Amino acid sequence: MRLSICIPTYNFGAYIGETLQSILPQLEEGVEVVVLDGGSTDDTSVVVESLQRHYAALRYERREERGGIDRDMARAVDLAQGEYCWLFCADDVMKPGAIRRMLENLNSGCDVYLCGMTLCTLDMQLLAEHRVSKIKVESQFDLSVAGDRQSYFEQALTTTAFFSFASSLTFNKSRWDAIGLDEEFVGSLWAHVARFFQMMPGGLRLHYLPESYLFKRTENDSFSDRGLVHRYSIAIDGYHRLADTFFAPGSMEARHLRLAVRNEFPPWLLLRLKFSSESERPDDMPAVDRLAAKAYVDRTPRNLAYRLIYEHTPRAAFRAAQAAYHASRPITASIRTRRRREPLAAAR
Repeated sequence: MRLSICIPTYNFGAYIGETLQSILPQLEEGVEVVVLDGGSTDDTSVVVESLQRHYAALRYERREERGGIDRDMARAVDLAQGEYCWLFCADDVMKPGAIRRMLENLNSGCDVYLCGMTLCTLDMQLLAEHRVSKIKVESQFDLSVAGDRQSYFEQALTTTAFFSFASSLTFNKSRWDAIGLDEEFVGSLWAHVARFFQMMPGGLRLHYLPESYLFKRTENDSFSDRGLVHRYSIAIDGYHRLADTFFAPGSMEARHLRLAVRNEFPPWLLLRLKFSSESERPDDMPAVDRLAAKAYVDRTPRNLAYRLIYEHTPRAAFRAAQAAYHASRPITASIRTRRRREPLAAAR
């Protein structure tokens, strides 16, 4: 078995059928799909089992207890028989030809493959290509080598470049298994990222694939059930913790991890959280202020500007900017939809 596509899921019965239908017709000899259901209470089992009748290479295992994404991701890979595993989210859609292209990529013999993605709305209307890195062409790096690591880290734009998004990751299973699940990171949502960072000292050859291999469904964040303050904390605190754990706090690597976090949390995003918390959940304000301070902690001109914007933008000015943005949105959305609807419809 050359490649296992590993899909951990919990209560994504409304989406996993479309996900699997984008993958299963692409299967060829030496490729399997493994679905690990972490105790879903919806119709996930009905959806998956109905497809199993038509695809022998689709394997499904359901756990009675809810394990959480860190454990479920690890369990899905444990079940895999492939030399390589492609993690895939249960609500994303694989682009046509993606499996064939990935199999060809595996001939480079790297440890990790990281591909691009296309962002979509909840109902899979195209939005934009996701920003991952400044790197524009297919490239390989050995992240255990200081020069390669610096080149790769310096060009990262978002935490996706640092393994945050599961569907963009394909990796050598034996390297993954050799590290094991770090219990210290279970519950953080980033246990899989910790594994990759732990691989670096022993050699981690990364094949970066800037092209998009999938459509990512946004507006469907299952980790926001405890509110946005908690969700933002997962990302900001989580990646700062990863930076401090695996790299010296003042190192180049840690600085670029923090920079990627900052890029994902521009002032408008934290201002929206700030003003909504002031009105609806004032007890959250100390936590919101702490997250803003942490996101912009490094002493750079841009971080200074971001802190000033966060601290001193009046609510009225922010509302006016929001209104202007939403007024222009229908026009740009209409143009974007007309230009991109046909490729997405064909892919689905």
